[in-house]
Amino acid sequence: MSVAVVTGASRGIGFAIAQRFVADGIKVVITGRNAEALEAAAKELGGPDTAIGVAGKGDDPEHRAAAVAAASARFGPITALVNNIGINPAYGPLEDLDLDAARKMVEVNLLGTLGWVQEALRGGLAGAGGSIVNISSVSGVRPAPGIGFYGVTKAALINLTEQLAVELAPEVRVNAVAPAVVKTKFATALYEGREAEVSAKYPLRRLGVPEDVSGAVAFLCSPDAAWITGQTLVIDGGVTLTGAVQ
Repeated sequence: MSVAVVTGASRGIGFAIAQRFVADGIKVVITGRNAEALEAAAKELGGPDTAIGVAGKGDDPEHRAAAVAAASARFGPITALVNNIGINPAYGPLEDLDLDAARKMVEVNLLGTLGWVQEALRGGLAGAGGSIVNISSVSGVRPAPGIGFYGVTKAALINLTEQLAVELAPEVRVNAVAPAVVKTKFATALYEGREAEVSAKYPLRRLGVPEDVSGAVAFLCSPDAAWITGQTLVIDGGVTLTGAVQ
């Protein structure tokens, strides 16, 4: 049986990934901070025979342990981990960045991701011949004014992906995806009220939707990607070809 843990999955990209996994016959454990939203999401995914939610903060070691334990107890050892947690509590130039906000981004976006990987490995992911996909961002590929330090953490996540791919091979494959602006609540500030203007910068003339990312993640976790590891797939509607990221 295939079993996936998807973090930050009560809505948006994480929820779309969980939906795709369920459609592909994979059992899922989803996480998020809001217990009520998570319960509703798990119900929409099919309920306890298909999906369960474990609420908590992604940078909390006890929460990570509880989620992996719940997956094993309910469905068996996990075979896939999707690290979708990420925060961006600051906007503006780096010279004005609140360093406490920067530290929190490192704790959640980078160290939290590594913590999930470590917990998944303790929970048997390597023995299952597993796959890990980290959700990075085009802001980790090219400079992104206004969300610069968020981009720094996402660039570090790409390097972390490569390091883990080497260390965990051949038992576990580790890849990343780097989306541009996807129409979610998390990214609202980047396009709300000016979607047509922002979309015009994209060669494909539209912003992303969560399903654009979920299909790519499902592929990277599937046997079709059995010879792919350490890669970052940019999912951006062509925008980085123009020199822009948002």
